Amino acid sequence: MATTSLEKAALGRSGLMVSRVCCGTGPIGHMPEVYGHGSTEELAYATVRAIFDGPSNFMDTSRNYGAGRSEERIGHVIRERGGVPDGFVLATKLDRDPATNRFDAAAMRRSLETSFAALGVDKVSLLHLHDPEYAADLDEVTKPGGGLSELYRIKAEGLCDAVGLAAGRVDVMMPILERFEFDAMITHNRFTLVNRNADAMIDYAAGKGIAVINAAPFAGGVFAKGSAASPRYVYQEASEAMLQPVRAVESICARYGVPPGAVALQFSTRDPRITSTICGVGRPEEVTGVAEWANWPIPAALWDEIAALPASSDDPEATRNYVAPS
Repeated sequence: MATTSLEKAALGRSGLMVSRVCCGTGPIGHMPEVYGHGSTEELAYATVRAIFDGPSNFMDTSRNYGAGRSEERIGHVIRERGGVPDGFVLATKLDRDPATNRFDAAAMRRSLETSFAALGVDKVSLLHLHDPEYAADLDEVTKPGGGLSELYRIKAEGLCDAVGLAAGRVDVMMPILERFEFDAMITHNRFTLVNRNADAMIDYAAGKGIAVINAAPFAGGVFAKGSAASPRYVYQEASEAMLQPVRAVESICARYGVPPGAVALQFSTRDPRITSTICGVGRPEEVTGVAEWANWPIPAALWDEIAALPASSDDPEATRNYVAPS
């Protein structure tokens, strides 16, 4: 069995040190429309306790994960423990107004205040502006006095230690990364064993000194659960054509006796440009499970075969039918 210890890395220039694997908490927010399964309160509480007691010191959440349930369930355990554990890096996000998709300063401030109330905190380590591609008007995000201005104001007020940009579409993220200063950024589903859509953006951000956080290395769970058990890709039911590249990876892993989840995770963690990799966890055993995968011995010959496989550079979510969490 692989060990469960995790290395730490500097989060850009922020002064924060974070585990190379971050625990994502979308699954504890009860989002069956995204993950194909739900979560009870008690299972969520047990998972958060396992995260706080586990090898990672880094947790990521969001106001819109399960319409607030993820933050509320994390907050339950934070209150139970009398606060966030010392040395733990808690990250959340400024989310658009769910009714209007507004990203103006007032909406960002409401998002922050609602997050703090749910989490039971008065500060977070890392705060991202989240999903600007869904803005009713992208100018609300970038104009003076808009969403990003409010993000920087929040940092200046000492309510977070570091700020980031978390989104999906590369064509939306790149102009923002080029114009504004961030400590960190999150890309998801776009740098995996079968997709390299974000590769050039990762190169740019790392070169600029922005900490790159790569989320969803399992492509929505298929590399963690297997294409036979979970024929879904990037949070949607997958066609045979979509699963074919996944099965090519699975075939290689089977010949070497290595879990595809370990290969999918280490594809991200072994990249020197990437500071931390977010793995969504929905059960206590998954917390130590991903840490074991992060340390799983993988032969060089397997990596050679993986490198020889073709990978798409298309946006993997271009055909996704997005359903807002409810």
